[in-house]
Amino acid sequence: MAKGFRQKIRQKNTDNSGFGDYASGRFINKDGLPNVNKKGVNIFNRFSWYHTMLDLSTFHFLSYLVIAYILVNLFFALIYYLIGVEHLTGIDKSDPLNEFIDVFFFSSQTFTTVGYGRIAPVGFMASLVATFEAFLGLLTFAIATGLFYGRFSRPRAYLKFSDIALIAPFKDGTALMFRLAPYKNNSLTDADIIVSAAIEVIESSASRSNFYTLKTQLSKINTLALNWTIVHKIDEDSPFYGFSEEDFKNTDIEIIVHLRAFDEVFSNTVVQRTSYISKEIVYGAKFVPMYYPDEHNLSTVLNLDKINHYQPADLPVFQQETE
Repeated sequence: MAKGFRQKIRQKNTDNSGFGDYASGRFINKDGLPNVNKKGVNIFNRFSWYHTMLDLSTFHFLSYLVIAYILVNLFFALIYYLIGVEHLTGIDKSDPLNEFIDVFFFSSQTFTTVGYGRIAPVGFMASLVATFEAFLGLLTFAIATGLFYGRFSRPRAYLKFSDIALIAPFKDGTALMFRLAPYKNNSLTDADIIVSAAIEVIESSASRSNFYTLKTQLSKINTLALNWTIVHKIDEDSPFYGFSEEDFKNTDIEIIVHLRAFDEVFSNTVVQRTSYISKEIVYGAKFVPMYYPDEHNLSTVLNLDKINHYQPADLPVFQQETE
């Protein structure tokens, strides 16, 4: 962005962003999590494993449980095998592979406390290992049950944001737009949104980020049932006033979005965040409608596949002020 445009940013810089002026890279990832790597503490204190397991996708969560279950039983099967299969009754001793398979399934039966009875430990060491494994299995399944409950009972917004933001025609000028929509059958009310912009500026040959709160045409709605297009009009009070297409492409910009709503089922407030960087801003376009009446005109169809659909649009020519 040209230096003249940097000096034309009129909106007051805000200091309540929560990020430092000299932070680097993206501030908020697309999934809403801060792009911050923490150091100075060991890995056990750096991560909350409970939060990590709750934030995993369903596929990854179930995959980790299955993999952990198999690895634990392989570990105990190896211990039993090293102790000696003669300390386990009912083992098929026809060949080593059948022995290990029987030991593995004995471990899984002990870990889950099923205990079919065909194979049983004989002697102190085998009985001691089986006792410890059964105790560990009870604790593990209690933790897994808690994680399952936490994942199902955790309030979430279940909102889908558009992957891109647009610089679109709006009234007699232009506006920054993006949109969002609920994708599950949850009921959200009293939704309000806060949009901020981080813009890189050059001062004394050093780059820093200035943060600005972007005024939106509608910052709160009573019910979030259909898609919601967020509109920030680019006027004299906007930090993007006077920006050309090249300015948006060549300036490090990040639009930070923070949405809060009330979930009636959970009777709790839910929060979701995302962000848009310069390469995710499309200049000269407008969104196409994503909802329409059904064939009987009895309900409204919200097509979430169209949340990113847009078409080119002509923007009014901006006459830059003379300094």
